[in-house]
Amino acid sequence: MPFDPIELAKETERLVVRGDLRRYYRVARPGKWYGGIATSDCCGCNLRCVFCWSGAPRDRPGNIGSFYSPAQIFESLTGCARRFGYRQLRVSGNEPTLGSTHMLGLLELLDRTDYAFILETNGIMLGHEPGYAGRLSEFGRVHVRVSLKGTNPQEFSRLTGAAPQGFELQLNALRNLTNAGVPCHAAVMLSFSSEQGFQGLLERLRDIHHGLAENAEKEYVFLYPGVVGRLRAAGVEPTVAYEPSRIPKDLV
Repeated sequence: MPFDPIELAKETERLVVRGDLRRYYRVARPGKWYGGIATSDCCGCNLRCVFCWSGAPRDRPGNIGSFYSPAQIFESLTGCARRFGYRQLRVSGNEPTLGSTHMLGLLELLDRTDYAFILETNGIMLGHEPGYAGRLSEFGRVHVRVSLKGTNPQEFSRLTGAAPQGFELQLNALRNLTNAGVPCHAAVMLSFSSEQGFQGLLERLRDIHHGLAENAEKEYVFLYPGVVGRLRAAGVEPTVAYEPSRIPKDLV
């Protein structure tokens, strides 16, 4: 039975949010993505993607990690960036938009620096709460990457377990962000989609803003051991996927 991603968001926030504190299982790590980026990994998500690489932090978010303030994550991220010479930061691992008070507090601190922050999100909360995108527009160092789970509502539901209507929330996130003037782009998981489906999605993105279609990022499954197990258990097979040691350079 498909679930409501907004209800799951509320349930998850009760486990991973305390005021402006957010639960993380890893506070800072270096990474090759985006040409080099410092990353903190949070706990808890409001989707259940069959290709997700997160294990216990997604499925048992109340039993792993610790709570951190925006200032603590800020210090960890910027410290990691200084050590490795990075100019970009992000929160990843699960869904960073859960706990908006924490995220906005972190962005307020980062806005006083010259670091760029990439907000990777499934967009559900940004599509559900128009004011969230408006608050993001107050910060000049953030770029939002909305990861679309498939190319249409049916694919979205099959891949995430959530009700098909959640796909419209993802597109609405891009609409809200664009209307608020927040720099953003769509990343589309295409490992389970047809070219026809992708072209249909591009038309929908073009209806929101032509730049979203032109700058759409193609995303594919990376076959980490946990991901292979999830896919096998769900009986879902990607048409395009890559071993972690053989990821094309243009996808890094």
